[in-house]
Amino acid sequence: MARWVAVAAVAVAVVVAVSGLGGAAGYGPGGGFLYPQFYQHSCPQVEAVVGAIVAKAHAEDPRMAASLLRMHFHDCFVQGCDASVLLDADGSGRFTTEKRSNPNRDSLRGYEVIDEIKAALEHVCPHTVSCADIIAVAARDSTVLTGGPGWEVPLGRRDSLTASLSGSNNLIPAPNETLPSIIAKFHNQGLDLVDLVALSGSHTIGNSRCVSFRQRLYSQNNDGKPDFTLNPGYAAELRGRCPRSGGDQNLFALDPVSQFHFDNQYYRNILAKNGLLNSDEVLLTQSHETMELVHRYAASNELFFEQFAKSMVKMGNISPLTGHNGEIRKNCRRVNYF
Repeated sequence: MARWVAVAAVAVAVVVAVSGLGGAAGYGPGGGFLYPQFYQHSCPQVEAVVGAIVAKAHAEDPRMAASLLRMHFHDCFVQGCDASVLLDADGSGRFTTEKRSNPNRDSLRGYEVIDEIKAALEHVCPHTVSCADIIAVAARDSTVLTGGPGWEVPLGRRDSLTASLSGSNNLIPAPNETLPSIIAKFHNQGLDLVDLVALSGSHTIGNSRCVSFRQRLYSQNNDGKPDFTLNPGYAAELRGRCPRSGGDQNLFALDPVSQFHFDNQYYRNILAKNGLLNSDEVLLTQSHETMELVHRYAASNELFFEQFAKSMVKMGNISPLTGHNGEIRKNCRRVNYF
């Protein structure tokens, strides 16, 4: 009981910390409007409920904050921020779950935390709060709990009736992609270079699997040679637990200096050629514009935090379902007709 009270206190602190920090609003299809006060009358408890459960999950598993933040990315880049990433296969053949996609299979986590939040909200505000909004608020709270910036989350999203396996496979940037390809995928979502570099800073927390960066250690260009942009000492350390074959699921901190603390160390790592993923290091090596942003964020935690919050709001406004589009799911894992 004492532990729960302490967790709840942390959640209240999160809500207080983010209020008044400045948010943004956005439009969905048909002109539906997202705004932070969307549930002010219909479910005023929403932020406190989400915050308490996210704080509890983070206290039990420090990796969960990064997982929930990543879930928001993977949701918004496919069909917009509509909670399609949460849908299980429904047996109808209408769609294939995104959980089976290459970016999500065996790596995306946190579904049970969203389930717990949804069940709690259905108890206090039945059929009111969307799963898409739960993901967005949980991502913000996860950032704050790990020491990162807060922002007001525009709300009012509705949940999709379908998912897209092909979209998840093709639209989410991969860790071994070239910078032009990553830029194109962000541009397709209405996100620019500044958003790309700032949002990549989410890799200040969380882990990556050996399979996601193995090519950098052994044959970056299919020539049997490691990636020359990777610090040789760091590469040797990584090879200790990421062999040429096997160990695909072995986990490595994206930022080994401050793995569970949200800060600008990620950019300093890149400058030292210690970016873990190819998609991290190319920000320094393949574009003067992105290189300049890496230097700026490495020099100023405040500047990084300010832009990260702005870019998260912008990403959260990608093609939301609003008005009478979509639905408010009762169970985040399936549409309501089941």
